Amino acid sequence: MSRVVAVAGANGFVGSHVAKLAAQEGYTVWAIGREAEPSAVVAPHVERYFSADLAEGWPVHDEVDAIIHLAGLAAVGPSFTNPQRYLEVNSRIMTHLGEFYLTAGTRPRTIVVSSGAVYAHSASGTVDEECETSPTSPYVVAKLLVEQQAHYYAQRGLDTVVARPFNHIGPGQGRGFIVPDLTAAVGKAAPGSPIKTGNLRAQRDYTDVRDVARAYLTLAAAPSHRHDVYNISTGVPHSGEEILEVISDTLGRSGTTTVVDPSRVRPNDPSRIAGDSRRLQDEFGWIPTVAWDQSIRDYISTAPSSDDPGTPAEQEGGDYE
Repeated sequence: MSRVVAVAGANGFVGSHVAKLAAQEGYTVWAIGREAEPSAVVAPHVERYFSADLAEGWPVHDEVDAIIHLAGLAAVGPSFTNPQRYLEVNSRIMTHLGEFYLTAGTRPRTIVVSSGAVYAHSASGTVDEECETSPTSPYVVAKLLVEQQAHYYAQRGLDTVVARPFNHIGPGQGRGFIVPDLTAAVGKAAPGSPIKTGNLRAQRDYTDVRDVARAYLTLAAAPSHRHDVYNISTGVPHSGEEILEVISDTLGRSGTTTVVDPSRVRPNDPSRIAGDSRRLQDEFGWIPTVAWDQSIRDYISTAPSSDDPGTPAEQEGGDYE
Protein backbone atom coordinates (compact mmCIF):
# COMPACT_ATOMS: atom_id res chain seq x y z
CA MET A 1 0.00 0.00 0.00
CA SER A 2 1.40 3.40 -0.96
CA ARG A 3 2.05 6.12 1.58
CA VAL A 4 -0.72 8.70 1.92
CA VAL A 5 0.14 12.39 1.70
CA ALA A 6 -2.43 15.11 2.37
CA VAL A 7 -1.83 18.34 0.47
CA ALA A 8 -3.53 21.34 2.07
CA GLY A 9 -4.03 24.10 -0.46
CA ALA A 10 -3.84 21.63 -3.33
CA ASN A 11 -5.62 23.86 -5.86
CA GLY A 12 -3.05 26.63 -5.48
CA PHE A 13 -0.01 27.25 -7.63
CA VAL A 14 2.40 25.18 -5.56
CA GLY A 15 -0.14 22.67 -4.29
CA SER A 16 -1.04 21.55 -7.81
CA HIS A 17 2.61 20.79 -8.54
CA VAL A 18 3.01 18.95 -5.23
CA ALA A 19 -0.06 16.79 -5.92
CA LYS A 20 1.14 15.92 -9.41
CA LEU A 21 4.69 15.09 -8.33
CA ALA A 22 3.51 13.06 -5.33
CA ALA A 23 1.25 10.95 -7.55
CA GLN A 24 4.10 10.44 -10.02
CA GLU A 25 6.32 9.23 -7.19
CA GLY A 26 3.78 6.65 -6.07
CA TYR A 27 2.02 8.40 -3.19
CA THR A 28 -1.69 8.19 -2.60
CA VAL A 29 -2.68 11.86 -2.69
CA TRP A 30 -5.49 13.37 -0.65
CA ALA A 31 -6.13 16.97 -1.60
CA ILE A 32 -7.70 19.73 0.47
CA GLY A 33 -9.03 22.98 -0.96
CA ARG A 34 -11.62 25.68 -0.43
CA GLU A 35 -13.25 25.00 -3.78
CA ALA A 36 -16.10 22.52 -4.15
CA GLU A 37 -14.07 20.32 -6.47
CA PRO A 38 -10.37 19.83 -7.25
CA SER A 39 -9.10 21.89 -10.13
CA ALA A 40 -8.77 20.28 -13.54
CA VAL A 41 -5.01 20.25 -13.05
CA VAL A 42 -5.18 18.52 -9.67
CA ALA A 43 -8.09 16.09 -10.19
CA PRO A 44 -6.19 13.43 -12.20
CA HIS A 45 -3.66 13.01 -9.41
CA VAL A 46 -5.80 12.69 -6.27
CA GLU A 47 -7.67 9.75 -4.76
CA ARG A 48 -9.70 11.78 -2.27
CA TYR A 49 -10.66 15.44 -2.14
CA PHE A 50 -11.81 17.41 0.91
CA SER A 51 -13.62 20.68 0.29
CA ALA A 52 -13.15 22.74 3.43
CA ASP A 53 -12.40 26.13 4.90
CA LEU A 54 -9.39 25.16 7.01
CA ALA A 55 -9.82 28.27 9.14
CA GLU A 56 -12.96 26.55 10.46
CA GLY A 57 -11.53 23.11 11.17
CA TRP A 58 -9.29 20.26 10.02
CA PRO A 59 -11.29 17.91 7.75
CA VAL A 60 -9.04 14.85 7.33
CA HIS A 61 -9.87 12.39 10.10
CA ASP A 62 -8.46 9.20 8.55
CA GLU A 63 -4.80 8.35 9.05
CA VAL A 64 -2.20 9.84 6.72
CA ASP A 65 1.58 9.45 6.59
CA ALA A 66 2.45 13.07 5.81
CA ILE A 67 0.88 16.49 5.42
CA ILE A 68 2.18 19.29 3.24
CA HIS A 69 0.56 22.41 4.65
CA LEU A 70 0.42 25.07 1.94
CA ALA A 71 -2.95 26.53 2.83
CA GLY A 72 -3.30 30.18 3.76
CA LEU A 73 -3.13 33.69 2.37
CA ALA A 74 -0.13 34.17 0.12
CA ALA A 75 1.75 37.22 -1.20
CA VAL A 76 3.31 40.13 0.65
CA GLY A 77 1.60 43.05 -1.09
CA PRO A 78 -2.07 42.42 -0.21
CA SER A 79 -1.21 41.84 3.44
CA PHE A 80 -0.62 45.55 3.99
CA THR A 81 -4.29 46.31 3.32
CA ASN A 82 -5.64 43.26 5.21
CA PRO A 83 -3.18 42.72 8.06
CA GLN A 84 -5.55 41.25 10.63
CA ARG A 85 -7.07 38.86 8.12
CA TYR A 86 -3.62 37.44 7.33
CA LEU A 87 -2.91 36.88 11.01
CA GLU A 88 -6.25 35.33 11.82
CA VAL A 89 -6.65 33.02 8.82
CA ASN A 90 -3.13 31.62 8.76
CA SER A 91 -2.94 31.14 12.53
CA ARG A 92 -6.36 29.52 12.81
CA ILE A 93 -5.51 26.95 10.16
CA MET A 94 -2.39 25.87 12.06
CA THR A 95 -4.28 25.75 15.35
CA HIS A 96 -6.98 23.46 13.94
CA LEU A 97 -4.40 21.15 12.36
CA GLY A 98 -2.23 20.97 15.47
CA GLU A 99 -5.06 20.51 17.95
CA PHE A 100 -6.58 17.71 15.88
CA TYR A 101 -3.37 15.67 15.85
CA LEU A 102 -2.72 16.20 19.56
CA THR A 103 -5.78 14.02 20.20
CA ALA A 104 -5.84 11.86 17.04
CA GLY A 105 -3.26 9.35 18.20
CA THR A 106 -1.19 9.61 15.00
CA ARG A 107 1.79 11.83 14.27
CA PRO A 108 2.13 12.39 10.51
CA ARG A 109 5.18 14.28 9.30
CA THR A 110 3.82 17.80 8.75
CA ILE A 111 5.65 20.20 6.45
CA VAL A 112 4.60 23.70 7.51
CA VAL A 113 5.37 26.08 4.66
CA SER A 114 6.65 29.45 5.80
CA SER A 115 8.68 31.84 3.63
CA GLY A 116 12.16 33.17 3.01
CA ALA A 117 10.59 36.60 3.45
CA VAL A 118 10.84 36.20 7.23
CA TYR A 119 14.56 37.03 7.33
CA ALA A 120 15.97 40.37 8.37
CA HIS A 121 18.14 42.18 5.87
CA SER A 122 21.76 41.07 6.06
CA ALA A 123 24.87 42.90 4.91
CA SER A 124 25.69 40.13 2.42
CA GLY A 125 22.11 39.73 1.22
CA THR A 126 22.37 35.95 1.71
CA VAL A 127 20.72 34.29 4.70
CA ASP A 128 20.73 30.84 6.27
CA GLU A 129 18.43 29.33 8.87
CA GLU A 130 20.38 30.79 11.78
CA CYS A 131 19.98 34.37 10.60
CA GLU A 132 17.76 36.86 12.36
CA THR A 133 14.13 37.25 11.33
CA SER A 134 12.26 40.54 11.09
CA PRO A 135 8.51 41.42 10.92
CA THR A 136 8.67 43.50 7.73
CA SER A 137 5.05 42.98 6.63
CA PRO A 138 1.79 41.55 7.98
CA TYR A 139 2.43 38.56 5.74
CA VAL A 140 5.76 37.95 7.49
CA VAL A 141 4.22 38.47 10.93
CA ALA A 142 1.64 35.80 10.07
CA LYS A 143 4.32 33.40 8.82
CA LEU A 144 6.43 33.86 11.95
CA LEU A 145 3.36 33.26 14.09
CA VAL A 146 2.61 30.00 12.27
CA GLU A 147 6.26 28.95 12.64
CA GLN A 148 6.02 29.46 16.39
CA GLN A 149 2.85 27.39 16.44
CA ALA A 150 4.66 24.62 14.56
CA HIS A 151 7.46 24.67 17.14
CA TYR A 152 4.91 24.62 19.97
CA TYR A 153 3.20 21.55 18.53
CA ALA A 154 6.58 19.88 18.01
CA GLN A 155 7.21 20.33 21.74
CA ARG A 156 3.85 18.67 22.33
CA GLY A 157 4.98 15.64 20.33
CA LEU A 158 3.93 16.37 16.75
CA ASP A 159 6.40 15.82 13.91
CA THR A 160 6.50 19.31 12.36
CA VAL A 161 9.12 20.69 9.98
CA VAL A 162 9.16 24.33 8.84
CA ALA A 163 10.14 24.98 5.23
CA ARG A 164 11.20 28.49 4.21
CA PRO A 165 10.98 28.69 0.42
CA PHE A 166 12.22 31.82 -1.27
CA ASN A 167 10.51 33.24 -4.36
CA HIS A 168 9.23 30.58 -6.69
CA ILE A 169 8.18 30.79 -10.28
CA GLY A 170 7.06 28.49 -13.05
CA PRO A 171 4.11 27.05 -14.97
CA GLY A 172 0.68 27.79 -13.54
CA GLN A 173 1.55 30.76 -11.34
CA GLY A 174 -1.31 33.23 -10.95
CA ARG A 175 -1.37 36.99 -11.24
CA GLY A 176 -0.10 39.08 -8.37
CA PHE A 177 3.49 37.89 -8.73
CA ILE A 178 6.35 39.27 -10.75
CA VAL A 179 6.61 36.86 -13.70
CA PRO A 180 2.86 36.64 -14.47
CA ASP A 181 2.37 40.38 -13.99
CA LEU A 182 5.32 41.40 -16.16
CA THR A 183 4.35 38.85 -18.82
CA ALA A 184 0.81 40.28 -18.98
CA ALA A 185 2.09 43.87 -19.03
CA VAL A 186 4.58 43.24 -21.85
CA GLY A 187 2.00 41.30 -23.84
CA LYS A 188 -0.58 44.12 -23.64
CA ALA A 189 1.77 47.09 -24.09
CA ALA A 190 1.52 49.05 -27.31
CA PRO A 191 4.77 49.04 -29.31
CA GLY A 192 7.12 51.69 -27.95
CA SER A 193 5.01 52.35 -24.85
CA PRO A 194 6.54 51.84 -21.39
CA ILE A 195 5.00 49.51 -18.85
CA LYS A 196 4.42 50.45 -15.21
CA THR A 197 6.40 48.41 -12.70
CA GLY A 198 7.66 48.36 -9.14
CA ASN A 199 11.36 48.35 -8.27
CA LEU A 200 12.92 46.06 -10.87
CA ARG A 201 16.45 46.59 -9.60
CA ALA A 202 15.80 44.51 -6.48
CA GLN A 203 17.37 41.06 -6.66
CA ARG A 204 15.53 37.97 -5.44
CA ASP A 205 16.27 34.25 -5.27
CA TYR A 206 13.90 32.46 -7.68
CA THR A 207 13.40 28.69 -7.53
CA ASP A 208 11.32 26.73 -10.01
CA VAL A 209 8.07 25.54 -8.45
CA ARG A 210 8.78 21.95 -9.49
CA ASP A 211 12.03 22.01 -7.52
CA VAL A 212 10.15 23.48 -4.55
CA ALA A 213 7.55 20.71 -4.74
CA ARG A 214 10.33 18.12 -4.79
CA ALA A 215 11.88 19.70 -1.70
CA TYR A 216 8.59 19.42 0.22
CA LEU A 217 8.23 15.76 -0.72
CA THR A 218 11.86 15.13 0.22
CA LEU A 219 11.20 16.50 3.69
CA ALA A 220 7.93 14.61 3.95
CA ALA A 221 9.51 11.25 3.05
CA ALA A 222 12.72 11.49 5.07
CA PRO A 223 12.94 8.90 7.88
CA SER A 224 14.19 11.64 10.21
CA HIS A 225 15.33 15.26 10.19
CA ARG A 226 18.16 16.86 12.14
CA HIS A 227 16.66 20.35 12.08
CA ASP A 228 13.24 21.92 12.44
CA VAL A 229 13.71 24.64 9.78
CA TYR A 230 15.00 24.33 6.20
CA ASN A 231 15.53 26.96 3.50
CA ILE A 232 14.51 26.13 -0.08
CA SER A 233 16.42 28.30 -2.53
CA THR A 234 19.03 28.42 -5.27
CA GLY A 235 21.42 30.84 -3.56
CA VAL A 236 21.69 32.99 -6.69
CA PRO A 237 19.47 36.10 -6.93
CA HIS A 238 18.24 37.80 -10.10
CA SER A 239 16.79 41.25 -10.62
CA GLY A 240 13.41 42.18 -11.98
CA GLU A 241 15.26 43.78 -14.87
CA GLU A 242 16.76 40.39 -15.77
CA ILE A 243 13.33 38.79 -15.57
CA LEU A 244 11.84 41.48 -17.81
CA GLU A 245 14.59 40.90 -20.37
CA VAL A 246 13.85 37.16 -20.55
CA ILE A 247 10.11 37.82 -20.84
CA SER A 248 10.55 40.46 -23.53
CA ASP A 249 12.90 38.28 -25.57
CA THR A 250 10.59 35.25 -25.27
CA LEU A 251 7.58 37.28 -26.40
CA GLY A 252 9.53 38.92 -29.22
CA ARG A 253 9.21 42.33 -27.59
CA SER A 254 12.87 43.14 -26.93
CA GLY A 255 13.61 46.66 -25.73
CA THR A 256 10.56 47.02 -23.49
CA THR A 257 10.86 50.23 -21.46
CA THR A 258 9.51 50.83 -17.97
CA VAL A 259 8.31 53.56 -15.65
CA VAL A 260 8.17 53.10 -11.88
CA ASP A 261 4.73 53.20 -10.30
CA PRO A 262 5.25 54.41 -6.70
CA SER A 263 2.20 52.47 -5.53
CA ARG A 264 4.00 49.24 -6.45
CA VAL A 265 7.12 49.99 -4.44
CA ARG A 266 6.97 48.22 -1.09
CA PRO A 267 8.14 49.72 2.18
CA ASN A 268 11.25 48.19 3.80
CA ASP A 269 12.18 46.47 0.54
CA PRO A 270 15.83 45.25 0.61
CA SER A 271 17.90 45.46 -2.56
CA ARG A 272 19.16 41.86 -2.50
CA ILE A 273 17.85 38.62 -0.99
CA ALA A 274 19.28 35.14 -1.50
CA GLY A 275 18.79 31.98 0.50
CA ASP A 276 21.45 29.54 1.67
CA SER A 277 19.92 26.06 1.35
CA ARG A 278 23.03 24.01 2.18
CA ARG A 279 21.26 22.48 5.20
CA LEU A 280 18.66 20.90 2.91
CA GLN A 281 21.24 19.97 0.29
CA ASP A 282 23.74 18.42 2.68
CA GLU A 283 21.25 16.41 4.72
CA PHE A 284 18.95 15.17 1.96
CA GLY A 285 20.80 15.70 -1.33
CA TRP A 286 18.18 18.09 -2.74
CA ILE A 287 19.44 20.52 -5.38
CA PRO A 288 17.58 22.85 -7.75
CA THR A 289 17.48 21.46 -11.28
CA VAL A 290 15.49 23.94 -13.41
CA ALA A 291 17.29 27.15 -14.45
CA TRP A 292 15.50 30.39 -13.53
CA ASP A 293 15.24 31.60 -17.13
CA GLN A 294 13.90 28.22 -18.31
CA SER A 295 11.28 28.44 -15.57
CA ILE A 296 10.14 31.79 -16.98
CA ARG A 297 9.96 30.42 -20.51
CA ASP A 298 8.00 27.41 -19.27
CA TYR A 299 5.54 29.77 -17.58
CA ILE A 300 5.07 31.80 -20.75
CA SER A 301 4.55 28.72 -22.91
CA THR A 302 1.62 27.63 -20.73
CA ALA A 303 0.26 31.00 -19.58
CA PRO A 304 -3.32 32.16 -20.22
CA SER A 305 -3.93 35.13 -22.48
CA SER A 306 -2.85 38.53 -21.20
CA ASP A 307 -6.50 39.51 -20.84
CA ASP A 308 -7.10 36.74 -18.27
CA PRO A 309 -6.98 38.21 -14.74
CA GLY A 310 -5.51 34.94 -13.47
CA THR A 311 -5.55 33.63 -9.95
CA PRO A 312 -5.65 36.29 -7.24
CA ALA A 313 -2.63 36.63 -4.98
CA GLU A 314 -4.73 35.70 -1.96
CA GLN A 315 -4.74 32.01 -2.70
CA GLU A 316 -3.95 28.81 -0.89
CA GLY A 317 -0.26 28.47 -1.37
CA GLY A 318 3.12 29.23 0.11
CA ASP A 319 4.65 31.36 -2.59
CA TYR A 320 5.63 34.98 -2.19
CA GLU A 321 7.00 37.69 -4.41
